[in-house]
Amino acid sequence: MNEDYILGAWVHQKLGFLSKLLDYPVTYLPGRLSRPIYVAGWGNKRSGKLAKFISSMLGVRLLRLEDGFVRSFNPGLSFPGLSLVADAKGIFYDSNSPSDLEILLSREMKVSLSDRQEFLRDKADMLNFSISKYNNARPGVEEIIRSSDASRVLVVDQTFGDLSVLQGGAESTTFHEMLEAAIHENPKSTIYLKTHPQVTAGVKSGYLSDVPAGEKIVLLPDLVDPHDLIRQMDRVYVVSSGMGFEALLLGKPVTCFGIPWYSGWGVTDDRKYCPRRSQRHTVDDLFIAAYGLYTRYLDPDTRKRGSLRNVLVWMKRQRNFHAKYPARMIAVGFKPKKVANLKNMLSLSTSNIHFAADTQEAAQLQPEGQDCLICWGRIPPKGLEALAMQTGVRLLRMEDGFVRSVGLGSDHVPPMSFVLDARGIYFDPGQPSDLELLLNEHEFTYEDIDRAKYVRSFIVQHGITKYNLEPLCAVNWQNKSSQKVVLVPGQVEDDASIRYGCDPEGVRTNLGLLEAARQEFPDAYIVYKPHPDVSSGNRVGVVHHQSAMQLADYVEMKASVVSCIDACDVVVTMTSLTGFDALLRGKQVIVHGRPFYAGWGLTTDVIPVPRRSRTLSLDQLVACAMLHYPLYWDEELKGFASCEAVLHRVLEQRMLLAQRSGLQRMKADTWRRMRSMARKIKTTRSR
Repeated sequence: MNEDYILGAWVHQKLGFLSKLLDYPVTYLPGRLSRPIYVAGWGNKRSGKLAKFISSMLGVRLLRLEDGFVRSFNPGLSFPGLSLVADAKGIFYDSNSPSDLEILLSREMKVSLSDRQEFLRDKADMLNFSISKYNNARPGVEEIIRSSDASRVLVVDQTFGDLSVLQGGAESTTFHEMLEAAIHENPKSTIYLKTHPQVTAGVKSGYLSDVPAGEKIVLLPDLVDPHDLIRQMDRVYVVSSGMGFEALLLGKPVTCFGIPWYSGWGVTDDRKYCPRRSQRHTVDDLFIAAYGLYTRYLDPDTRKRGSLRNVLVWMKRQRNFHAKYPARMIAVGFKPKKVANLKNMLSLSTSNIHFAADTQEAAQLQPEGQDCLICWGRIPPKGLEALAMQTGVRLLRMEDGFVRSVGLGSDHVPPMSFVLDARGIYFDPGQPSDLELLLNEHEFTYEDIDRAKYVRSFIVQHGITKYNLEPLCAVNWQNKSSQKVVLVPGQVEDDASIRYGCDPEGVRTNLGLLEAARQEFPDAYIVYKPHPDVSSGNRVGVVHHQSAMQLADYVEMKASVVSCIDACDVVVTMTSLTGFDALLRGKQVIVHGRPFYAGWGLTTDVIPVPRRSRTLSLDQLVACAMLHYPLYWDEELKGFASCEAVLHRVLEQRMLLAQRSGLQRMKADTWRRMRSMARKIKTTRSR
């Protein structure tokens, strides 16, 4: 039986998440043998015209697609759109024929009171956070606005050949007519002429590119936040630009010299008219119709059809990062493989990301102002702290997050999460860190706790850990049910969390940890689980099997750490993240070091943990450690994700790898490295 599908009338431009937004699979030309339910093309562009021809030939319905009104953080095909318009009648920017949006507005809008309130909350959020179609402009326009202006008028130029101009009742001369009218009708005002960013970049030309600056005309060629700019204006003139509707949302009077989708409904000063538009609407009505009912949205967390609210939450996260780290991110001393993994993650503008081999090379970049210097781990490269102090820029320490990837960092699998800490780093209790400050001072909200409960439940239900390499399975330990089961997770012994988080005279090796566990639980069934990086031969900390079996009852090499946690009663650790995983699953945790999760009343702490001054619930710990401290990266969407989204991606990747035997191949690679390391050790000893 053939399933319904949509035929996309283009070959090379494969658009991400299109099937999710259209609710049907999308097949591109030449298509299948079966008949599609729609043929889709991009607006009235070339693929749209091709789609129209093919749909008429096949006798099936036509869909015209366009980006929604809140598309993405950055423009361009490299950044997938989070919203989409799919119009079966026309397309919103073509005033020559009705569109689904125009038909919607031509009738009495039937929206429930609760839906209306929800849409208007979205509108308020959108304005509060200055969210537009694209959102990569830096906030603030104070430097380009004249304080001496009696009043200000914004005139918006567009790119030459823009279909919204050509099919919006306008032509080239219309822009000059608009500028002349703006000057004539506002004789005491300064005219601010907004050039399209693609014109500034030299990619396209504009209709008013030849207009010179003058005493009464200020040119605005640079990328500026449209909302911040509009707020400084008293009146706005457009031909068909979407900035006109954003001005309406901000309460500014708007004059239209073309016929954009929002003109003709009684809220704009129209110099051209569309006779089909006779219904009167408020700006709120237009917003609800266009942004709420006409546009489709992707939920960035679940990758399913979502709502404007989902996209606004995602966009606010990008804006918050952009505001916190607005300038250059200069990473110093990173190894080449790490550079390859992180080169897109440190900023939403790749031009702001720089890698320097050492402090001297970083100094040549002349860091200043809001630039950040970044080092990996606790100890910066020589001279970097001095450079930060000398230049007055921030020094950030970087590390992997607590749910990192499907695969090992030492195997150069790119991370899905990382931390940038301006005070210290979470595994070094010798000095405060941003995480410790959060845990000591954060004021928790109901949303924090609800999200933390969901995250904890999701992690436990699906067996998610930091690396997610090992499949869940039942353990086969020969154990008597009357014995207490103690899990001892191995660690990389030269790991910084041990070097800085354990006492010099205390437990700080895997063998020492096994000895401490056996001493504390002489009658228990002790299971030793080596660290995967150590088992793979990538890192230091091997406990030879014979030595381990003198203290442990079983050495677990195959089962996942989560399977081990589920089957145990107690976890004894130094600073391992396994202790945190065990807390999430309600296990008793005994700690011989000072990991970030110790000292809050949730663990049995063998050594004192200073500065940690309050008792926390498990959900409060999770909220700080999982929701607020790390940054999560979505490589597909090219933006910063939520913790929940990365948990979904980890689960999807792990299931996909399991279906394709990818996890088994990863494990086989691990065993090959272990055998290679064993041969090296044997050869060294024989010498």
